[in-house]
Amino acid sequence: MRILFLTQVLPYPLDAGPKIRAYYVLRHLAQTHQVTLVSFVRQTDTPEAIGHLKSFCKAVHTARMPRGRLRDIGHVVKSMVSNQPFLIVRDQVEPMKALLAEMVEQHGPFDAVHSDQLWMASYALFARQQSTPGAIPLTILDKHNAVYLVPKRLLANERNPLMQLLMRMETRKMLRYEVETCNRFDHVTWVTEDDYTALSGAAPSGKAVPNSAVIPICGEAEDDSTIVPKPLARRVTFIGGLHYPPNAQGISWYAQHIFPLVYQAIPDAILTIIGKDPPKSLSELDIPDKNLEIAGYVDELQPYLEETAVFIVPLLAGGGMRVKILDAWRWQLPVVSTTIGAEGLQITPHENILLADTPVDFAQATIHLIQNRSLAREIAEAGRRQFERGYSWRTAYRRWNKIYPAIDGQKSLYP
Repeated sequence: MRILFLTQVLPYPLDAGPKIRAYYVLRHLAQTHQVTLVSFVRQTDTPEAIGHLKSFCKAVHTARMPRGRLRDIGHVVKSMVSNQPFLIVRDQVEPMKALLAEMVEQHGPFDAVHSDQLWMASYALFARQQSTPGAIPLTILDKHNAVYLVPKRLLANERNPLMQLLMRMETRKMLRYEVETCNRFDHVTWVTEDDYTALSGAAPSGKAVPNSAVIPICGEAEDDSTIVPKPLARRVTFIGGLHYPPNAQGISWYAQHIFPLVYQAIPDAILTIIGKDPPKSLSELDIPDKNLEIAGYVDELQPYLEETAVFIVPLLAGGGMRVKILDAWRWQLPVVSTTIGAEGLQITPHENILLADTPVDFAQATIHLIQNRSLAREIAEAGRRQFERGYSWRTAYRRWNKIYPAIDGQKSLYP
């Protein structure tokens, strides 16, 4: 098949969950299909990254994603006076439409248009509209999460009245937009059954989103990526882009309410926060300098991982799968997470992960793993086994084969 694959972020390097999802789906599809990638790019994206993607894609085309505070204010205003969610309005960029119109006219027809995440759905539908009669492509929407859950969950811990109002509006508009959009695609894939159930149950009709399948986010299980922590490892490590509100909220909660209990019990413990755009408030907390390292974006994680005693996922909001847990399992590091942080994954509490939802419980779990190395090693090894068993793209992504050859009318893929 000739597939037009659309992504909101350039899916390389593999430094974020959405990139990992899109990258390995691309890798799988490119084995048997001709895949043309069209992606937004940022200033940080490099020619080397695009060159790597060209090594297995038929072609790679890009459009610049504009961002800025003034632009966002305009998008908020536009969203408030329309039925469009802010997060969708923000990503409507005319140069991307122009690029897609050119792609369909000069390089079509395509057999399928693949929208990676909800943000690219309108572009996939636009590309279908540009196609000539008799050559209408199959449309596939890969839903990384039930997006309406993100503002809904953030609202539960928001104290600012204006932000509460905006989040209520965004939740309501996003729910409507998601349901309507999913129903316009031939197939919808989900990374977790939880998200499929959440959106289907919240739909005004109370009916499930049609033509759906569940295919988890996966990674590379055949490489030797396990980490051997140093004997005196004392880092409590968080990794995640801090421009993403659930990540910023979660690590702020941990740093303010949980880590002080940890370093009181273990004075040489170091809270290590890795991810771009850390909020200034993190450096203003009452944590001694020797116990806090805010590293920002890091190109080479190995030195930090080798000193990591516990990998934390203290999320209070979000949706989809937390790829950071898959990464920790792949690295064979012990994980402590909130229930929300671990949802959608095949977890066995006390075997391949520890769960905690209160500050005291989370602190105790962190302390326990630092002090009990044998338990930490057992949980880490069980996590690695779970990753190899359930999240290898080379095996799990064979499920995509049920969708892409299925132009012959296979409609219901959800069990």
